[in-house]
Amino acid sequence: MAEATTTTPAAKPASTRKKQRRSVPAGQMHIQASFNNTIITFTDKKGAVLCASSAGACGFRGSKKGTAYAAQVAAEKAAEMVKSLHGTKSVDVFVKGVGLGRDSAVRALTNYDIQVDSIKDVTGVPHGGTRARKARRV
Repeated sequence: MAEATTTTPAAKPASTRKKQRRSVPAGQMHIQASFNNTIITFTDKKGAVLCASSAGACGFRGSKKGTAYAAQVAAEKAAEMVKSLHGTKSVDVFVKGVGLGRDSAVRALTNYDIQVDSIKDVTGVPHGGTRARKARRV
């Protein structure tokens, strides 16, 4: 008896997009600072993401993710990536949220010779919205 052997094609590795090493001299830095975490994203002028980092991605866990130091470390990691991969020299900073990492993330850029052209607060402010909950009586 001859056994039929089934040949399977060689497994292809998952196709991942290669990071483009294009030169972006001026871009944007978005800081999303909540009480629980700080997320830093560098984009080009159109808003296409170049690189990102967060306090959680830098190894901070639990309540330490919301600290100013964690935001500083996340900003330094993202700035180092965008400086080496894309050669970014100047950024416009957009800050959103009320967390502790708002200021320290911007100050971390000075170590990497990235010039801050402008800082804008884009925190969402409700106007109107849903009905407020009833007052608490003690």
